[in-house]
Amino acid sequence: MMNFEKLYDEDENVKVRFIGFITEHTRYDFGIVYTNLFFGKPLVVCMQTGRSTLLDPNDLEDIDYLQSAFRIENYKDAADLAEFFYRTLPTSPFEPQYD
Repeated sequence: MMNFEKLYDEDENVKVRFIGFITEHTRYDFGIVYTNLFFGKPLVVCMQTGRSTLLDPNDLEDIDYLQSAFRIENYKDAADLAEFFYRTLPTSPFEPQYD
């Protein structure tokens, strides 16, 4: 059996937001997990494809990254998605409600 070095093993009560919407061309269904791990960046999961990434408003400036992360073919659709996340994601790390 191989030896593994555990990097972390955390239990955390988190806030999760599920949101579905449509743009001109596409329907989206996302789960947004607000956690204190990962430098406070929310974990964004596409419920249709299972693809996920950590995002904060600074990451949204790179539309190509968003296209790659969620495999969006159309640049305009990715830009629309970035605009949505600009309005949705917190501008500072999520503050825990419970300690």
